[in-house]
Amino acid sequence: MTTRTIFMMAVSLRCRQIYIFILGWIAYASTYILRKPLGVIKAELEIALPVSRTELGWLDSALLFPYAFVQMFFGHVGDRFGARVTFGICLILSALSMVSFGYWDDLYMLMILLFLTGAAQAHCWPNCTKALLSWFPDKVRNSVFGMFGTCAFSGGILGTIIAVYLQTHYGWRHVYLFPSLFVAAIGVVVLFTFSQPSEVGIQVPGKEQNTVSNEKTAQQSLSILQLWKIPMIAEVAVAMFCLKVVRYTMYMWLPMYLLKHLGYTKGMAGVFSTAFEVGGVVGSGLVGFVLDRYFPNRTLVGTAISIALSTLALCVFVVTSSWGLAVNSICMFLAGAFNAGPDTLLGGSIPIELGEKDNRNSGSATVGLVNGFGSIGTCIEGPVIGLISTYYGWTGMFYVMIGLSALATVTVFKASVIYKKVDQTIIVEPI
Repeated sequence: MTTRTIFMMAVSLRCRQIYIFILGWIAYASTYILRKPLGVIKAELEIALPVSRTELGWLDSALLFPYAFVQMFFGHVGDRFGARVTFGICLILSALSMVSFGYWDDLYMLMILLFLTGAAQAHCWPNCTKALLSWFPDKVRNSVFGMFGTCAFSGGILGTIIAVYLQTHYGWRHVYLFPSLFVAAIGVVVLFTFSQPSEVGIQVPGKEQNTVSNEKTAQQSLSILQLWKIPMIAEVAVAMFCLKVVRYTMYMWLPMYLLKHLGYTKGMAGVFSTAFEVGGVVGSGLVGFVLDRYFPNRTLVGTAISIALSTLALCVFVVTSSWGLAVNSICMFLAGAFNAGPDTLLGGSIPIELGEKDNRNSGSATVGLVNGFGSIGTCIEGPVIGLISTYYGWTGMFYVMIGLSALATVTVFKASVIYKKVDQTIIVEPI
């Protein structure tokens, strides 16, 4: 093989890596323009339908319950049918389910539509991350994934801004129409071009190769109990439970809190609520590099410290919430930054590495289990937070988030102890 041939192959690989990264980033970010509008339009739904605050919480559960259930119990679908096909089809299905949302006035019909899109989007994250990480060497897994994780928080920001714009200029009934058409188009592109190296005959240098055939994998799909026995999976899942409740409470309730409790205008409440996500973009983007530099071989310790700092930021926000926009923004930015980094790694690169170890080809299933378990918290977040804010005030909502964030800190510290016990090597127990 000539030097020119090797050079051209390297250039081709790098171009494909860049394309897959950008397409995956845009595609997964687009899922949030179908999630975030619900938090923005809740105040109008309460009047237009009309419904109680608790019933608004059930809309959250209608979206998030199938998201958790499908990930936990059907995470192997992507391992069996391929990440590209699964991801593309599910994007299209989620778009089709939400395109008519604004044309209905019945609460139960809205719940059905949210249920369908939640079930479809359940396969998006596991299969997007599985395909993405198959293109990069194992030694840069955390850094790449930290940068890629910005898509979730950037998508949240964009989803809120788009929803606020459409709500302000066209009314709440149009906040899902145009985003649904965009997501459908992206889904078609993913379906035909979001390939893995094995599909195009490319071998990635520095990447541990999976030699198990699809047929054999289909016959040996791991059960939930077998996946749960992998060291650190239980601790990571519990931490994800806590972090997702905090994150989705901010997504779904912060605009309403700012509007009704702090007296922000409708537009300001929607825009300011993105401070948490702006911090999330920064935190997710930097976490991989910071941990690699300052916490070598102690990733979980650094992750626990980050969650602890997020907890502290929430405490400061409760104390200073009446101090004005600037202080509110800083606290929410810091809370989001220190929450997002751990969320990205604990929900992606770590479980993928565990699931793909020893030719198991269970990366989608393992990510699905961890994120699905975490999403159980988001399922109950809606009605629980609705009840807490009704009977204990908005401050009670923040006390719950502070407690859950502290629990996540303790759980991740426990996972770091387990990590030391296995000689700082990720080990998967034999089946």
